[in-house]
Amino acid sequence: MVKDEIFSIASHNAFEQLALKIFRFQYTNNRVYQQYCNLLGVSKTEVSSLVDIPFLPIAFFKLKKVLSHQKIEQLFTSSGTTGSTPSNHFVSDLSIYESSFTKGFEYFYGDISDYTVLALLPSYLEREGSSLVYMADHMIKNSSAKESGFYLNEVSELIAVLKTLKKQDKKVLLLGVSFALLDLAEKIDFSLPKHFIVMETGGMKGRRKEMIRAELHSLLKKGFGTSNIHSEYGMTELLSQAYSKGNGIFTCPPWMKICIRDPEDPLQLLDVNKSGGINVIDLANINSCSFIATQDLGKIVNSNGDFEVLGRFDHSDIRGCNLMTL
Repeated sequence: MVKDEIFSIASHNAFEQLALKIFRFQYTNNRVYQQYCNLLGVSKTEVSSLVDIPFLPIAFFKLKKVLSHQKIEQLFTSSGTTGSTPSNHFVSDLSIYESSFTKGFEYFYGDISDYTVLALLPSYLEREGSSLVYMADHMIKNSSAKESGFYLNEVSELIAVLKTLKKQDKKVLLLGVSFALLDLAEKIDFSLPKHFIVMETGGMKGRRKEMIRAELHSLLKKGFGTSNIHSEYGMTELLSQAYSKGNGIFTCPPWMKICIRDPEDPLQLLDVNKSGGINVIDLANINSCSFIATQDLGKIVNSNGDFEVLGRFDHSDIRGCNLMTL
C-alpha cells in the first residue's frame, strides 16, 4: 500500500523510487499536472530520476482543481490577502494528512500526547478551511493535558495558563502565528522555562509590518525570555511540514524533500548554498500533486538537505508560469 510506503521511507533510494512511482501515478491521473508536463515536453516515459520530474507552479491551486483522485473528503483553503484568490487544496484522504503531521511532529519532537498544546491562531480560527487549524485541533485532542486548547482573544487567560504551567515540569507547545505571538510577547511579564517550545508558523497577514525571520525571532526571544524560537514550514497546498528548532534552518521528515530552482530558469535546479525558488516534493500529497514550485525563496545549506527560507518572490519575479493558461 502506497500510504504505508510513504511513512516507512528509510533511505534516499527508497524516496526516489517512491517519488518516481507517484510521479507516474499523478501524470496518469492528474489532468492538470499531465497537461503541464506535456507543455514542457516531458512525458511519463522520459522521467527516470528525481531531477527529471517537473514541479507544478503553486499558483495552479488558485486556478485549477489539482486532483489525482476523484474522491474529495476535505477542502482546505488559504487565507491569502484582501482581494487575492485563495488556494484550494482538495484532499481525498484525510487519514494521510493526519498520519503526515502526526508522524512528522513525532519525528522531531516525540509523541504529541506528552505535550500541553496551546494554539494561538486567531486569523486562522476566524475563517473556515484552514489546514493549520485542522492540524492544531487534532494535536489538542491527542494531548493528555486539560489546559490544551485554542486561544482566540483570551490573552489574559492564556497568560494565566502559562504561569501555571511554568511551575510544572511538563512539555508545552505554544503554537502561534507570528503577529499573535508578538502581541503575546509584548504583554507577558515573565520568562518561559526551557521545557516550553514556542513555535511560530509565519503569517503577519497585514496585522503588523512584515519582517525577516531573524528580526521576528529576536523580538520573540526577548519577549518570552527564551533562547530558541522554533518554526514550522507548511502551507495549504502541502500535507507535510518541515521544522526548525531555533536556528532558522529547517529539516524535512523522510517523505519530504526540498530542491532549489534557478530564478532565471525554473527548470534548472541549483546546488547547495545557492539561493533560488523553493521546490517541494511532498509524497504525502499523493492524491493531488507531490511536486510543487512554491513562491518562496530559499537555499539548501548542507548535504543533508536542510534548508533556509529567505523570503518570497514578488509577482513580477515569477517565471515559467505563462503555462498556467492551460
